[in-house]
Amino acid sequence: MIRAFDISTSALVAQRTRLDVIAGNIANAEVTRQEDGTPAPYRRRYVTFMTGDAHGGPGVRVDEIRPDPSPFREKYDPGHADADQRGYVQLPNVSITMEYVDALAASRAYEANAAMLNVTRGMVQQAIRLFA
Repeated sequence: MIRAFDISTSALVAQRTRLDVIAGNIANAEVTRQEDGTPAPYRRRYVTFMTGDAHGGPGVRVDEIRPDPSPFREKYDPGHADADQRGYVQLPNVSITMEYVDALAASRAYEANAAMLNVTRGMVQQAIRLFA
């Protein structure tokens, strides 16, 4: 039964990482320059999961945080400092709507795993009462 705690905890950690990546995507949704000042839009990132914890047991963990290869958005804004010769600015490939939906899914998964922890805790408490 204690293993159930490990499984739920691994899922909580994985979903928290997913939410962190989504928050980073939303924060950089309008960024048109890299950290060094090079004009290049932010590329959206996403999390992939894999089964199993770090010790080979059941659970879930973050496999990788990958850059999204989808094309950048373009916006006609000839007055922008990063506009090309045609007057278009390349914007990050972040869709706020999709990020919001992903955040809701990650939040619901996080809540489900937190509820699972509470159920497991209740079962452990009942078992301790039976043995006492």
